[in-house]
Amino acid sequence: MVVCGGDNALAHRLAAELRGVYGEQVTLVVPPAGRGERAQATGRATALLGRITAAVSRTTGNAGGNGQGNGEGDGGVPRTIEAVELTDDVLVDAGVPQAAALALMHDDDETNIRTALAARRLNPCLRLVIRLYNRKLGQYLEDLLDQAAAVAGLAAAASSVTVLSDADTAAPALAATAVAGTSKVVHADGLLLRAVERTPPATGTVAPRGLATLALLSSTANDPAGSEGSDRAGGEAGPLLLPDDAAVAAAPGRGALVLEAVSYSGATPPPGFLAGRGVPLRQLFSRRLRWSVAGFAAAVLGMAIASIVTTADTSPLHATYLTLLDLFSINDPATEGPASRQILQLLAGLVGLLLLPILFAAVLEALGTFRTASSLRRPPRGLSGHVVLLGLGKIGTRVLARLRELDIPVVCVEADPEARGVSLARRLRVPTVIGDVTEEGVLEAAKIHRAHALLALTSADTINLEAALYARAVKPDLRVALRLYDDEFATAVYRTLRAAHPGALTRSRSVSALAAPAFAGAMMGRQILGALPVERSVLLFAVLDVERQPQLAGRTVAGVFRPGAWRVVALERSSGLEWELDPEYELRPSDRVVLAATRQGLAELLARRPLPASS
Repeated sequence: MVVCGGDNALAHRLAAELRGVYGEQVTLVVPPAGRGERAQATGRATALLGRITAAVSRTTGNAGGNGQGNGEGDGGVPRTIEAVELTDDVLVDAGVPQAAALALMHDDDETNIRTALAARRLNPCLRLVIRLYNRKLGQYLEDLLDQAAAVAGLAAAASSVTVLSDADTAAPALAATAVAGTSKVVHADGLLLRAVERTPPATGTVAPRGLATLALLSSTANDPAGSEGSDRAGGEAGPLLLPDDAAVAAAPGRGALVLEAVSYSGATPPPGFLAGRGVPLRQLFSRRLRWSVAGFAAAVLGMAIASIVTTADTSPLHATYLTLLDLFSINDPATEGPASRQILQLLAGLVGLLLLPILFAAVLEALGTFRTASSLRRPPRGLSGHVVLLGLGKIGTRVLARLRELDIPVVCVEADPEARGVSLARRLRVPTVIGDVTEEGVLEAAKIHRAHALLALTSADTINLEAALYARAVKPDLRVALRLYDDEFATAVYRTLRAAHPGALTRSRSVSALAAPAFAGAMMGRQILGALPVERSVLLFAVLDVERQPQLAGRTVAGVFRPGAWRVVALERSSGLEWELDPEYELRPSDRVVLAATRQGLAELLARRPLPASS
């Protein structure tokens, strides 16, 4: 396995995941850096590898993880190559011509695309996993490379291309942490899976059941916050992933993550003409101006009716035409006409004089409305119960879009007025405060004292922590979700904040930790739909062909279920997904199943080397 990354957190986590969980030989290609930065990155990778290997050892009961030697690099960090640019020579040196899979994890989409095309020339059978932020471009690239492989006569499985986005993978989980009870959603290739965290039921009551219980949370009726964030140390009880019915029945007072729906979602209908580009009429013109226009129209209609009544042998259309001519002062004076006609002409001229200020006011209001629409909104004075979102980078932009899809009020805070998500906030008319969150008065401008939750999603751990501490000082019961890279640091922050504010909920999330398992599963050659965070663990969803899985073929749905490892949640049919499965249904080689699995369980299913009998 070859991982090419811009020395970012996701590349190191992916390399550690492949090496520690799946037991693969990994070569990591990174750009050269200063000695201190290189030592720090190497230390991060070593620490990640040690923690993942220890977790696998505890799960399998084997100190060697998978019990097999993997040749070069056993027991240490993945092989590392430093290169300024990913040329063909660098790719050859990294072993791309002989590799089974290549992951391109640079932050720059163009670099990833250029390298993918070069690597496919060197190895036509290479499995590609590409990180792209631009979803539409990623779909086009995936179709292009798959079509090129088909023209060359290669099997689809031998040269598959998977385009993933760490922002899309992590955004639903980050958005769900901001609001209690928000469903967690995995949505990929038209397949929709929805799960919801259910709080511990009250004594004597029975919690409603869903399609399947995916996990038992650490929270209980006596401890609603649970041990989230600290399940890696101290012997505290963490979540129980994929429990069986006996485990669920034995823990009636624990919260649960329950699968609610598995379905194919229809294509999103195309937006109507000028949808999302225009401004509603009630926002374009004020209510006073609309009433003025309505009064003007009523006056014109009244004079037209009076002209019909007082003028003999005049059709309604001709009478209306004469009235409009009088309004615009382009009709001949009715000096020879009857008195009624002369009076109506004078009244029409007077009403015509009122038309000019109405038109002038309409132009001014339209210009003011469009000027306001092109600028960022300020938080309304009476706003409360909203989510304060810090950071509008790649991750923050996706989370903002997700929160607005859920109709959750949001106030954004961003230091860079040219940040990626500022244009989205302007288009969605989301109140935004431009300023450094560490400066006094910025969070107050975002109405943090009346907010429901704080989502700190900047790329700097210290800024996120400082914002959380300041927000808690202003509102001690504020719900806080932090984006933190290091697990040990996140645990320490969680414990400290929980001890200082026991009545408030604190969550810490790592984007790379949420996304790495999905990328690693794609490297192993299976379609990973997405990942759901369960406290500080991750549950993966994948679509698998039964004929390629000897552990599944010929066994019943109930017999194939392994608590703590994997569980079949749906079966793909020609008419759609069958999610109410018969436990005694025997899986056939032609079946495709949607599987929920832990990281270790999926590693066992996808392992290319035999695992020890103890696992």
